[in-house]
Order: sequence, then structure tokens, then C-alpha cells
Amino acid sequence: MAATGSVPRLHTARLLLRAWQEADLAPWAAINADPEVRRHLGGPLTREQSDASVARFRAEFAARGYGWWAVEERASGALLGFAGFDRVEEESLPFHGVEVGWRLARHAWGHGYATEAGRACLDFGFGTLGLTEILALTTAANTRSRAVMERLGMVRDPADDYLDPTLPEGPLRAGVCYRIRA
Repeated sequence: MAATGSVPRLHTARLLLRAWQEADLAPWAAINADPEVRRHLGGPLTREQSDASVARFRAEFAARGYGWWAVEERASGALLGFAGFDRVEEESLPFHGVEVGWRLARHAWGHGYATEAGRACLDFGFGTLGLTEILALTTAANTRSRAVMERLGMVRDPADDYLDPTLPEGPLRAGVCYRIRA
């Protein structure tokens, strides 16, 4: 693992998880503008919202030493999306801790990139950050993301199912939590 400023770089066979660059803003906005990519996340983002998310990612890494990495395909140098960590601190949820997650461009689906990036994140979380448990959250209907969680060895306990208080009534509100321990 090599560092870029305060953001560590994670290398896998096909991916580079790295700090966000200005050149990532347009492709990231295109990913976030895709209704299918954002189907389980409350709908597409505007360019301004997408750019603001990158500013938050940078600030979170600076403050915590972990967060959301830009995911680059090593062979092409193309931005595929993001993967990394966030804090789960909502008081209304029955669990708290560090969440692993990913969001990839639609053309990157079905190639194992999310699993590869997720595994690199878990290794970093357990090995470098010293976490003892990592969570993964998604909507109950997001079968693709749930399959990645299961491939990573994460386990769902139905007792952790929840209604996301930050979302309006509807199918996106029903959430599931998967866990994995070091």
C-alpha cells in the first residue's frame, strides 16, 4: 500500500482504489446521473450534488483516515466508481459502526469489480484500521449488492433489518444489514 497525501492507495489485480482527482468529477457525475445506478439510492444526482459528494469524501478521509476511494480500472485508467467506508451513527438504527460499500458505473457491473474492491476494503479495515466488525447496508430489494456482501462472507441477521428514517415511505425505506467480523 502506497500513500497519496493522506489517502492510502489500495491495489488489487485489476483495480486501484485511490484519492479523488479533479478529472474524476465528470465521470463520477455521469455515474450518479444514471437512474439505474441510483435506483436503490433515491434517484439521480445533479452535477452539483455529485461534485459536493467528492468534496465530502475528501474531507472525511482527511478527518478520519478512511472513507470513499475512487475506483480506477488499472488496465484503462477509467474511473469505475467508488468503494470504501462510512460511519453508521444514526440514532434511530439498531446498530452502529463502520460500513463498507461500493457504487459502480453500470458498464462495470457483472465483472466482479465490486467484490474485488470490497475485499480490498475489508482487508484494509481489519488489517490497517484494526476494526473488529464491518457492516454493509442496502435496501432489501438490492439483490445485486446483497450478493456481493454474501460473496465477501458477510452475514445478514434479520433482527438487524430496519426502516431507513432518512428516506420517504416506499420500497427504498426497507433496509438490511450484513456483518463480518475480523
